[in-house]
Amino acid sequence: MITLYGIKNCDTVKKATKWLEANDKAYQLYDFKKQPLTTELLTSFVELSDWSLLLNKRSTTFRNLPDEVKNNLTDDVIFAAVLEQPTLLKRPLLPLNNELHLGFKAEQYQVIFG
Repeated sequence: MITLYGIKNCDTVKKATKWLEANDKAYQLYDFKKQPLTTELLTSFVELSDWSLLLNKRSTTFRNLPDEVKNNLTDDVIFAAVLEQPTLLKRPLLPLNNELHLGFKAEQYQVIFG
């Protein structure tokens, strides 16, 4: 079964779940608001991607970070900040076939599941 990571009320996550349902893809949603983002899970995301792609710098959460965090984006600082506030991650996250797919575009999912 596919696990999609994100937040249930996120518009992009809603689009992804609608696409999965419309295309008969069984999935479960790991909702960061209801289930904690663990160190192990975040480590697995980082191993499959890069902070420059994972971090949602356009989010309100990122904009509200203290300047000392935004101006010191080392791996350790980012890791701690994301564990505390998972909404710093782009959503949805879809780990599949040893790749991590970020965000949602219908065309991208068509290729992934084609």
